[in-house]
Amino acid sequence: MSPPFSEAELRRRHDALAAAMQDAGVDQVLAFGANRSGTAVGWLTRWPVTREAIVVVTPGMPDLLLVGFYNHVPNAERIAVEADVRWVGERPLETALAAVRDRGGGRIGTIGRALPDAVAMDGAYMRLRLVKSDEELALLRRSAALTDAGVAALRDAAAPGVDEHALVDAIERAYVPHGAGTHIHYLGATPMDEPGVCVPAQYPSERRLRAGDALTCEVSATLWEYPAQLLRTFTVDAEPTPLYRELQDVADAAFDAVAGALRPGATAADLADAGRVIEDADFTIRDDLVHGFVGGYWPPVIGARTPVPDFELAAGMTVVVQPNVVTRDERAGVQTGELLLVTEGGAERLHACPR
Repeated sequence: MSPPFSEAELRRRHDALAAAMQDAGVDQVLAFGANRSGTAVGWLTRWPVTREAIVVVTPGMPDLLLVGFYNHVPNAERIAVEADVRWVGERPLETALAAVRDRGGGRIGTIGRALPDAVAMDGAYMRLRLVKSDEELALLRRSAALTDAGVAALRDAAAPGVDEHALVDAIERAYVPHGAGTHIHYLGATPMDEPGVCVPAQYPSERRLRAGDALTCEVSATLWEYPAQLLRTFTVDAEPTPLYRELQDVADAAFDAVAGALRPGATAADLADAGRVIEDADFTIRDDLVHGFVGGYWPPVIGARTPVPDFELAAGMTVVVQPNVVTRDERAGVQTGELLLVTEGGAERLHACPR
């Protein structure tokens, strides 16, 4: 199965990149990816990177997709149907530069890797990915529904005696049979009466859940490099303690305030101001409050220890609002939030999981 994008959508992307190349005075672009990273490769050719891939983009010519591992080429040919697909060879960069010369040479731009005397196009690529097309949003809605299913499965599996590996298994079983993969699934469990974890961990532990735990999660199921994102906090076989109830109330208030500020023309400073309800309650954050998402970790990134960027929202952008409200000593915390679409009418939910 190939990514569900039309030829018109692929042309839209290439036309946008060609315009950016003209603005930068670039004749050809090399887009790099390796080890399942490098979203520009899939955005241009449909091929999600496996071991290594380089795309040679030459306006007026089909893309040349150079694929690492010779045995990966047949699958790439079936997926990247608009591109000329070849093996990248033993010396990938030399292969790519030789292809540039064969295609007429000129000034080179790069995405995903810096090269001497080349023009870095990463910023231009980022700007092309910020506003999502209708086809991209349709795929994101599917990813959101599958992410919701993963978190619902986590909720149902979370019981005393269950370890975090079993929780991860439950999460993945909810969406893998439907064609999705895992972008992330972060978990964090700690006793509410003696907490020591304030934010989900990137790797699961062998710790078994206990009655009275708080369990935080950050889950992203993904379809063809289009992940959604959902963050929630659960209590295990117990009601929230007064501290955790207060943390959750503040997180809900912060989410509502920041989501309420999402509209075209709103600035990152507006979002940061909306999130001040957390500091006003004498709590703080460990994770980012807001970040752009899908295709990369994009602006506006509003974090605990980073300056507020100069950035203005536009309709069609997708952002994650995720108040990770923690105590000042960072021993206790909750997480809530999800991927939202910026529209002319404000924030639109892509997820359906109850708050």
